[in-house]
Amino acid sequence: MKAIILAAGIASRLRPLTDNCPKCLLEINNKSILERTIESLIINNIKDITIVTGYLNHMIEEFIKSKFNNLNITFIKNETYDSTNNIYSLWLALKNIEDEVILLDSDIIYDPKLIEILINSKEEDVLLLNNHTLGEEEIKIIVNNENKITEISKVCDISKAIGESIGIERMSKTYIKNLKLELDKMIVKENLINVFYELAFERLIDKGYFFSYIDTSNYFSMELDTVEDFNEASNIIKK
Repeated sequence: MKAIILAAGIASRLRPLTDNCPKCLLEINNKSILERTIESLIINNIKDITIVTGYLNHMIEEFIKSKFNNLNITFIKNETYDSTNNIYSLWLALKNIEDEVILLDSDIIYDPKLIEILINSKEEDVLLLNNHTLGEEEIKIIVNNENKITEISKVCDISKAIGESIGIERMSKTYIKNLKLELDKMIVKENLINVFYELAFERLIDKGYFFSYIDTSNYFSMELDTVEDFNEASNIIKK
């Protein structure tokens, strides 16, 4: 199994912390977000990793080479990171990938146990969910009677949503094949380069390709979007 980490963005909402540092290299208790992510993959025997960079890409590459030079890590630079969203980075990452993949956003602090749970899932196409009070910013999830995800976006009806997507997904070879076709259409033909990749998931739902979900609310996970998020995480995480 391979992993993709999307780490191209500027993270303007985390300024001034990200004025001279990419978000994924921000340190919480002397360890960066990216280091924590990669360690969670290594613990679960995932050592083939693609990292999409953009903003301050050289810092990310130098960090990886100094810390994890024994891993099979591929760097892909999103040259238009300042004018595209994560859908474009995902499209770049998947061009040469056909195997089963775990996809991770690079701004998540989480219990490494989540990766083990994902790997051991009987479902091939599955994402992790956190059930908590929801607002407008979260990527929300709505499911059908078979617990298959039918909507996944920020604009879902909060009253119908069962929780928030953490930003960690496992995708099968079949799903990857169809996702690549959908992304090609969206990026190349429709120029949908500045939207969230979850829009591609929703379009595949319409074609019969569904994600299941695992409720991991009992395990720690947190997305770092703002300085307030960073400060909160720094107060929570002590190791």
